[in-house]
Amino acid sequence: MELRQIPFGKPMIDDSEIDAVVAVLKGPQLVHGPVTHRFEEAFAERVGARHATSVSSCTAGLHLALFVEDAGPGDEVIVPAMTHVATAHAVEFCGAKPIFVDVDPATGNIDPAGLAAAITPRTKTAMVVHYLGLPCDMDPILAACGAAGAYVIEDCALAIDATYGGRKAGTLGRVASFSFYPVKHMTSIEGGMVTTDDDVLGAAIAQRKAFGYDRNVGERKKPGVYDVVALGYNYRMNEVEAAVGLAQLGKLDRFQAARKANFATLAAHIGAIEGVTVMPATHGKSVSSHYCFNAILPKDGSIDRDRVVAGLKEKGIGSSVHYPGAVPLMSYYAEKYGYRSGQFPVAEWLAAQTISLPVGPHLAEGDADYIGQGFADVIRAVRG
Repeated sequence: MELRQIPFGKPMIDDSEIDAVVAVLKGPQLVHGPVTHRFEEAFAERVGARHATSVSSCTAGLHLALFVEDAGPGDEVIVPAMTHVATAHAVEFCGAKPIFVDVDPATGNIDPAGLAAAITPRTKTAMVVHYLGLPCDMDPILAACGAAGAYVIEDCALAIDATYGGRKAGTLGRVASFSFYPVKHMTSIEGGMVTTDDDVLGAAIAQRKAFGYDRNVGERKKPGVYDVVALGYNYRMNEVEAAVGLAQLGKLDRFQAARKANFATLAAHIGAIEGVTVMPATHGKSVSSHYCFNAILPKDGSIDRDRVVAGLKEKGIGSSVHYPGAVPLMSYYAEKYGYRSGQFPVAEWLAAQTISLPVGPHLAEGDADYIGQGFADVIRAVRG
């Protein structure tokens, strides 16, 4: 079999994005412009949310979601132990305390029973992460939080177009944040989007992503004159990023179809390998966005992950890990809060034994079969 070179991810950029960027650069506005507004409107329609506000990153969006609701010292925010560290960092930015909960071994999503048990009178919100694009089991989560007077924030960094009971991620909680990092489902170079159906919250997020101005540039009766009515950040997206995002949004159906097909091909090769757990594309009411294909090796370490990754590399197959450690056991959080190994066994297993494989639209014809067969061959070789 001919050796291929397949990266884990690759931004899919062509002349449509380049032309859109050139048009912005030739125009009069690089920020505060109409392209950003068009992108927000198109994204809100795609997700099915009343409001979509562009931001500089998904992390900024998560921070704003907490900030505008005055999360701060004395408040607790429930987060999954298995996620990107940005989820917990957003809580720390506000001075609130992250309360980590282990995840479900079948999905990698926060365990609803563990979440309910973690709620205290100090719980401000639960920030749930749709792990690798598979929505969390939202019904019991929303019920538990609602009974406690807490609200739910969705971390949708990997979940664009994912659904739960037919509803799209980003409309399931009070507010959500998406990522447009270069190797996500779509990109705006950097950037993110915050969605909500709450009119007051949507207006507050839009205002406080831009210093807390009382009116936008186009709303000012006297140029350069405004008031500041609230504390805010500079979390804006610029027109160049929005132009790329709009072009990408127009390709998203094609991108998503490729991801779904490539995922199915990998599942056919890898799903029956003894001892290898595959994170599913569907579970209960949840349907994934197919960000990547996650194969998890046995807990007992009987298949050495480093050897598998090395074998894949020899075949030109890029891989990744989601994520390299349970967040509460990373040095900052372990040292600050005293967490210890063994407290989050499922998250620790995933961190130690996960191998993430590519399914993105950058895969050429036959690449998914090559990856699936290559993975199976490497597992057999490692097992001897």
